[in-house]
Amino acid sequence: MPSPFGHALAGVAAAWAADLVPGDRTWRTAPPFASWYARAGNGLTFACACLAVLPDVDLVMLPFKPNVHRTVTHSLGAVLVVGLVAAAMATKARRPVTRVSLTCAAAYATHLLLDWLGTDRFPPYGLRLLWPFSQAWFISDWDLFRQTARRQLTSPAIIRLNLLAIAQEMAILIPIVVALWLVRVKALARLATEAAGRHHAAQ
Repeated sequence: MPSPFGHALAGVAAAWAADLVPGDRTWRTAPPFASWYARAGNGLTFACACLAVLPDVDLVMLPFKPNVHRTVTHSLGAVLVVGLVAAAMATKARRPVTRVSLTCAAAYATHLLLDWLGTDRFPPYGLRLLWPFSQAWFISDWDLFRQTARRQLTSPAIIRLNLLAIAQEMAILIPIVVALWLVRVKALARLATEAAGRHHAAQ
């Protein structure tokens, strides 16, 4: 299964891809002289990166419940919960509820997608994708992403295994993230210019 680095990149990609969807996006723009953090999308983009890593929080429970990993938190049911929580937070923050909710849910769902596409050598294979509607396990068998290891992290063999996995993830995901960034910058810059023009015309 992919590393946290790969999952975080996928979450950022989801946030930036959502910025390309037409609708109320003016609040996602930032002037060219703003900080990189602001131009990258501020807290929502950061939240999407965190949400894409979040499903692996179930690893904390492994000492107490060995079969919990890749079950509840790796399901479409969890994606729905994330979307509902994001909607509530967007309402409180007076942001576009549907856009924020779907963006956060999509970022969380990227974790499921990458795991589904990844190598899994530990039975039961895959993830319990359709919980709570089904207890079945799903895996694509495409092995697009290498298996990572979380035990004996300091051993040379495990370090090499994880570094190779991260390198492969970077090779696949960084070009996607860079392409989305470049398209997003142009799209939001055009949107900001149009919004400024309408503001001046209204005056």
